[in-house]
Amino acid sequence: MAEAIGIGAGGHAKVVVEIIQLVGQYQIVGLLDSDEKKLDSVICGVRVLGDDSLLSPLFAKGTRHAFMSLGSGSLRQELYEHARALGFEMISAVHPQSVVSRFARLGNGPTIMAAVIINPGTMIGDNVIINSGAIVDHDCVIGDHVHVASGACLSGGVIVGGRSHIGAGAVVRQGISIGENSIVGAGAVVVKNVPDNVTVVGVPARIHERQTV
Repeated sequence: MAEAIGIGAGGHAKVVVEIIQLVGQYQIVGLLDSDEKKLDSVICGVRVLGDDSLLSPLFAKGTRHAFMSLGSGSLRQELYEHARALGFEMISAVHPQSVVSRFARLGNGPTIMAAVIINPGTMIGDNVIINSGAIVDHDCVIGDHVHVASGACLSGGVIVGGRSHIGAGAVVRQGISIGENSIVGAGAVVVKNVPDNVTVVGVPARIHERQTV
């Protein structure tokens, strides 16, 4: 069984580690986290070995696979790209109790949690999180480093730009486009296109603030 190292050791890691364990294709050799207080702690039976400076030594010793167990944000993208640059193969974590159409396409290293539904014709980018109970309907396009949070529902043909976040319980009407680096607040109902670099909230969703990029 191939070895894999997890990057991140917070609450999100508990869920991802369990998915990897349930699938049973990789032996998790440890987790990495920059928080020194987590050193030698154990998450779901897996020990925290140190920070991400250990990636290079682990690769040199023969560990060739890694997975993102850090939650969404710019650091997640940064560490994902760093691990890939070192040569790691970023593995998928797809919960066996998710429903992923054989006609959907998954990018590199996604995390697909329990009770997720991904329907035919959908394209999921690299390093994407589709969190517990989310629905991504037919023909959606989800950009790289997006997080679709728990219970969110994307209707058919929705496009979500890279690095955006769809909040828990949000609903996005069919055919809507969400720009890059944007946030859809928890529980929002999106019925109009959302531009880049904004936060939208409410029912119906309206621009609340603009992101600094």
